[in-house]
Amino acid sequence: MIDLLVNTQLLPLILLGIFSLAFLLQLFFYWIFFWRLARYKKHEVAEQPQGVSVVICARNECHHLKDNLPMILEQDYPEYEVLVVNHSSDDDTRYLLANYEKKYPHLKTIDIQQDLNFFSGKKFPLSIGIKSAKYNLVLLTDADCKPASKDWIRHMQSAFTPKTELVLGYGPYYRSKGLINKLIRFDTVHIAIQYLSYALAGLPYMGVGRNLSYLKQLFYKNKGFISHYHIRSGDDDLFINRVGNRSNTAIMTHPDSFTFSDPKQTLGQWITQKKRHLSTSNLYKFKHKLLLGLYAFSLISFYILFILLLSLNWSVIPVLGFFLLRLVSQYFVFARCMKQLNERDLVLFLPFYEILLLLINTGTMVSNFFHKPTRWK
Repeated sequence: MIDLLVNTQLLPLILLGIFSLAFLLQLFFYWIFFWRLARYKKHEVAEQPQGVSVVICARNECHHLKDNLPMILEQDYPEYEVLVVNHSSDDDTRYLLANYEKKYPHLKTIDIQQDLNFFSGKKFPLSIGIKSAKYNLVLLTDADCKPASKDWIRHMQSAFTPKTELVLGYGPYYRSKGLINKLIRFDTVHIAIQYLSYALAGLPYMGVGRNLSYLKQLFYKNKGFISHYHIRSGDDDLFINRVGNRSNTAIMTHPDSFTFSDPKQTLGQWITQKKRHLSTSNLYKFKHKLLLGLYAFSLISFYILFILLLSLNWSVIPVLGFFLLRLVSQYFVFARCMKQLNERDLVLFLPFYEILLLLINTGTMVSNFFHKPTRWK
């Protein structure tokens, strides 16, 4: 059968047809979705400051809190509180927070003394923090994150309008030398390009807990994390996937609104983290899984068929032409997106990072079938 296909030239036509479809799908995502972020103009609505409750969950995070909490406690914002939920820490977190409470009256701590093993992951302590918040507008970050400026709260709050119920922010990683750092940062910005672009298109599907804000009443209205409490991860992406919609979601991409954290130092640590993040994607709404699946399918198919068609010396000119057209589109759109997110140093070797990330993601998803993480810290 294969010989018949080859002899009749049907196989190269079929492969070229699939390759062309993958090419068109890639351009579709670049120009219909990602271009929205590329041309997005940072703007802030007329500011009407409202009270903000910053909620942070910490489990043995004394060293991170010592480094990052002062920047959060010293924000240039008229009315806010900071709630730190100390979840069964056995380091010096409690003593550090007690000292900070003496200096900063707007800091409140909540101690969870026992680890309630019938609750999974971060959702229980985060729920306690949100329910204890004084203000309706809740701003979330992690203990290992530091705001880019003292205007972090101001910028995130300014994205709220009377119709807005949640705001998606960006949480980049610090730059350092080495390929692992660049891969992690490329993965982070690649994910951000997708979820921010889809939100601009009216299809919000996820956010990151490192920098995320929503109304407390939205949390109550949707019964918090009840629908996915049995899943260890997903306090950010599964919640947004459930409650976000075209009219209630906004984004914030001002550089002063970012929250920075240290990336993993080894490939193994990073893959373990990715396995936890990828474990929730199968619970997304169908329309989101369809879009994400089509993008992944088109990307994988494009590279595989490009190599296969060139190795078989079939249709070299159109194959190279499609590859170059996609490459030009990719560089043009991604360069603009990465400029928005202050990640311009990653642009030059973009295809190289993309191929490596594709291989790592594929291996990670396969690995998830055999082992799933059991703890959030």
